[in-house]
Amino acid sequence: MNAHVVDKMRSAFQRHFGSTPSFVVRAPGRVNLIGEHTDYNQGFVMPLAINRAAWVAARARDDRTVVLQSENFSKRDEFSLDRIERVQGAEVWSNYVRGVAYILQDVGHSLRGMDALVWGDVPMGAGLSSSAALEVASANAFAAISDLQISPLDLALMSQRAEIEFVGVNVGIMDQMISALGQEGHALLIDCRTLDYQAVPIPDDIAIIIADTMKGRGLVDSKYNERRRECEEGARLFGAVSLRDVTPEMFEQKQSGLPEAIMRRCRHVITENGRVLACVEALKGRNLSAVGELLRQSHISLRDDYDVSCKELDMMVDLAFEQRGIVGARMTGAGFGGCTVNLVEKEHAEVFARQLTDAYLNQTGVLPSIYVSTAEAGTQIF
Repeated sequence: MNAHVVDKMRSAFQRHFGSTPSFVVRAPGRVNLIGEHTDYNQGFVMPLAINRAAWVAARARDDRTVVLQSENFSKRDEFSLDRIERVQGAEVWSNYVRGVAYILQDVGHSLRGMDALVWGDVPMGAGLSSSAALEVASANAFAAISDLQISPLDLALMSQRAEIEFVGVNVGIMDQMISALGQEGHALLIDCRTLDYQAVPIPDDIAIIIADTMKGRGLVDSKYNERRRECEEGARLFGAVSLRDVTPEMFEQKQSGLPEAIMRRCRHVITENGRVLACVEALKGRNLSAVGELLRQSHISLRDDYDVSCKELDMMVDLAFEQRGIVGARMTGAGFGGCTVNLVEKEHAEVFARQLTDAYLNQTGVLPSIYVSTAEAGTQIF
């Protein structure tokens, strides 16, 4: 698959720029297996890289100009490394590349100009981190073209800064870290406080199936900010820096004195952190029934305590548990729409995807998008 895309990128680059690129960079999108709304509470998350990615084919220029050609949008944009500004309108996609260049130079790296072809097959707007994939691919391309030695973790951190400081979206570190640091056949346990991480094996007979409800996530921004405030208030009431520091025992002692909504938000975050760590041990021990139960509990907690699910997500999860080969399912991402993540026995994956599609279509009249994936490696250069 990768070889096919590399060939396609090389041919497209030749068509647009009249020569072959020096290299092709890939950076994957991601799905979060478990650990939702824990990242901004300095807790634990466990994403994995999927088999859809952002790609950049590039060659160096002799000047300080960056010329970008988007294969997805059939648009061209260019900017000078001496004057990097955010753009509006049709070329807004280039802000992710511009932002990475801005941050790389801000921390003291010397960049070369380049011609670059950009293409990706991470669905936009589905919550699978198409923006983080483009940032990490661009950062890796700039590093390679400019002969910079930058660790994958630093690539992730600078990509995150680009989205926060240049694009203007206050994101956590999870998306960029898994795109930069993913390991084939593994999820990645990330401690969002320390940035420590460890690879966690996904059994090789398990497929990851992502089901997009096609429900737009219109409430995400306002409710996301509201949930952050509620968690901050909960931490304050416990006298803690963040909910990461509140143990289940502390919660049991104080929960009856908390406002109802704050209590439920805290309960989700505290129990979700526990579920992530339990899921790590269950995966290492190939205890798939335990993994499935933890995913089910995560969804219930997100639905009932954190109030970020919706009828479409609930239906997609319920329908998944009716299909043969299912190990576990839950909503994934910020909520109010978007996707579910499903662990399915590989031998049943194709039938599962087809039957889940039909069942959801029959119930809602909406055709979902279903993506069958495995856990992939992080960013690579070809």
